[in-house]
Amino acid sequence: MRFLRDLVDLLLPEQCAGCGQEPVLLCDTCARPLRASARPVRAATAGIPPPWTVAAYEGPLRTILAAYKERGRTALAVPLGEALATAVQAALPPPPAPEPTNPRPATTAQSRHAQPHDAWAGDAEAGAVGAGDVRGGPVLVWVPSGRRAVRRRGHDPLRGVVEVAVRRLWADGVPVSMMDALRQRGRVADQAGLTARQRAANLQGAVEARACAAGRRVVLVDDVVTTGSSLAEAARALRAAGAEVTGTATIAATPRHRPW
Repeated sequence: MRFLRDLVDLLLPEQCAGCGQEPVLLCDTCARPLRASARPVRAATAGIPPPWTVAAYEGPLRTILAAYKERGRTALAVPLGEALATAVQAALPPPPAPEPTNPRPATTAQSRHAQPHDAWAGDAEAGAVGAGDVRGGPVLVWVPSGRRAVRRRGHDPLRGVVEVAVRRLWADGVPVSMMDALRQRGRVADQAGLTARQRAANLQGAVEARACAAGRRVVLVDDVVTTGSSLAEAARALRAAGAEVTGTATIAATPRHRPW
């Protein structure tokens, strides 16, 4: 059945991934929830900062995410990534206030010698930012998919969405980076149908963080927050590796966590 469905998708003109009614990637109606403002998720799981999200995981959005993750409609990474960028920007901690300065007026001789150096320093700083060197700034880390799932799908869906989100944030003047810092340690049972307690037990110890996460300030991201167990386990692994989890963000939240 899946082969036949994929063959139909290949042969027929592209239709809206949400409703299938218009010859576009996403019609305005189905795209509207992804363009909403970010809001905090209610009843956040212990162990993680309250997630920020954009949409409710219901109706067409469920179909959109399934089309992106399971049916190879990778162009959907753009609207999904831009929605994630909205949530991430809300989850970022406020920048530290600049330290007050009281510079002394430079003498003519000092100014003459300082100007070339200052100009060079400014150019170097701008070049570093342009090159994406934001080592001291926040880094986006995504909840990992299992290797089997990535091979079956032919792509890592969440990584693709994060790449779009980072580009969008840079375009908006928010310099963040991304890091593939997490991996699953073994096979994890399908979470569908499990209670919150069962999900937590299923994921306990299932994720580990790489050493590169040490000392980094992390905004942890996922596509959907259901019970928060996946985010909580990922946050535990990051903290164990020496990272600071400063915020969490998702594209959508299930109706039980509906933020509006």
